[in-house]
Amino acid sequence: MTHRVVITGMGTINSLGHSVSETWENIIGGKSGVGPITLFDASEMLVRIACEVKGFEPEKYMEAREARRRDRFQALASAASQEALRQAGMDISKEDPSRVAVVVSTAIGGLTTLQDATLGMQAQGPRRVSPFVIPMFMPNGAAGLIAIDNGAKGPCFSVASACASGADGIGQGWLIVRSGTADAAIVGASDATITRIGIAAFDRLGALSRRNDEADRTPAPFDLERDGLVMGEGAAILVIESLEHARARRAPVLAELAGYAGTCDAFHVTAPAENGEGGAMAIKMALESAGLRAEDIDYINAHGTGTELNDLSETRAIKAALGDHAYHVPISSTKSMTGHMMGATGALEAILCVQAILDGVVPPTIHYRTPDPKCDLDYVPNQARELPVRVALSNAFGFGGHNAVLAFRAFSD
Repeated sequence: MTHRVVITGMGTINSLGHSVSETWENIIGGKSGVGPITLFDASEMLVRIACEVKGFEPEKYMEAREARRRDRFQALASAASQEALRQAGMDISKEDPSRVAVVVSTAIGGLTTLQDATLGMQAQGPRRVSPFVIPMFMPNGAAGLIAIDNGAKGPCFSVASACASGADGIGQGWLIVRSGTADAAIVGASDATITRIGIAAFDRLGALSRRNDEADRTPAPFDLERDGLVMGEGAAILVIESLEHARARRAPVLAELAGYAGTCDAFHVTAPAENGEGGAMAIKMALESAGLRAEDIDYINAHGTGTELNDLSETRAIKAALGDHAYHVPISSTKSMTGHMMGATGALEAILCVQAILDGVVPPTIHYRTPDPKCDLDYVPNQARELPVRVALSNAFGFGGHNAVLAFRAFSD
């Protein structure tokens, strides 16, 4: 027996807000989260802009002693999970804890901790390495800490599939609940990679925008003059449950998580397949898993990084998967506002798909000025658009050729 899976709670903290409501208001308003890097001295860097979380104080979400023992990505995940659980009205102490799973992913883990520990050891020797370094940088740390904080004793792990990690983690949670292995799951992702090594490494790949003095023009997904992504950070968490379990708790049902699929290009470790074959296959498989047709799709939240190769490949993937309907469905890249939060972005974009369904508003792609003849779909340029959204797809593609697609549907009995 398979179970319908519904979303009952959502939480996020990112460059546009410390809650879902604040984030959504800024998304619909077309606000950019891009600004000068303040987390470290970037004066000598070729890239000096990013989408930082502003004013984050971990002590508001946990004891100060505990905050010192958590990497930034773990603290952000904890903050987002608290909002999601609060909205879901879920108290795991009143549940069978072995029936609550946690799948909270990350693309990289505690990069700040690893960088600082390495530099500290070089300067002062190995005895200066903190015993907390391992639990602070391990990729499964956010998942484990959320389980510890809330007493969840079901399956607990982190998915690592680069920038598809958040979407794949949500999808794995969907499979767990759908199969009946658990009644509920806390799913999502967190990343905090705005560090010297993070910025330098992605810039060396040629992936980052260098428009330091033109922050009002970047990132520009699908635009002819796009010059790369802007690094972001943050966390996004959802509570998903079987419909039976949600009904028994009388929990608020926000939307249905109707389908998921993951594929691999098996092409190149960083570049997407030019023809978009892997992405197209994931879209088709996600629709099939949800019992949907291409014509059912009302909105797509694109991966849309603002890099030349990704935007073209994704456009081709959507065309290959949807045929003529590709020209009639609104598509937007909210990374144009939040930046690329690595593995966490797919989880945030899942939340934005749910909000689009709930409010009947499609987010814009900002910084869109010059159409690219090769990217010729409807990218909802610069202004949000009011329209009924019953079915939304979220695309997340990552280095290694990973493709993850989630399908969301307005809830109805």
